[in-house]
Amino acid sequence: MQRASKVVCCLLVVQICLISELRAEQEKAPNPDQQAASKPPQSPPAQKGPTHRFWDATNAALFAGVGGARALDYASTVGFRSRGVNEILLSNSTVDNHPLFAGIEAAGVATSIGISYLFHRSGHHKLERWVSIVHIGVGVGGSIRNFGLQPH
Repeated sequence: MQRASKVVCCLLVVQICLISELRAEQEKAPNPDQQAASKPPQSPPAQKGPTHRFWDATNAALFAGVGGARALDYASTVGFRSRGVNEILLSNSTVDNHPLFAGIEAAGVATSIGISYLFHRSGHHKLERWVSIVHIGVGVGGSIRNFGLQPH
């Protein structure tokens, strides 16, 4: 189980690095308010909800929560596999290949952030947040179930 803990810690470090890098990239991007000051006034575009920066504090916390939920899912799944319980969503060989399984969990986090970004760009800001909220709920719920499984 010590190896699984190291992999989970590595996943969390990678997630934190990705978030900080993406926030830095967004801060480098020109501010729409500054661009508007240099252009002649135009009619504002129609918006579907209140606007905010994609990498604001709320999204950063939600994405960290998604990363934590995926790390918890990784640990709980590896834990029940070590007790001899069969995996039902993926093959046992996939879960037993720890680097592959860690990559799948990281891809789940990246996909969640990507879907949130698509909602953000299209102006669906409530859905943008709900993607992460649902992902956290499903991930933590699945982990609770995994930790409760009895060995065969």
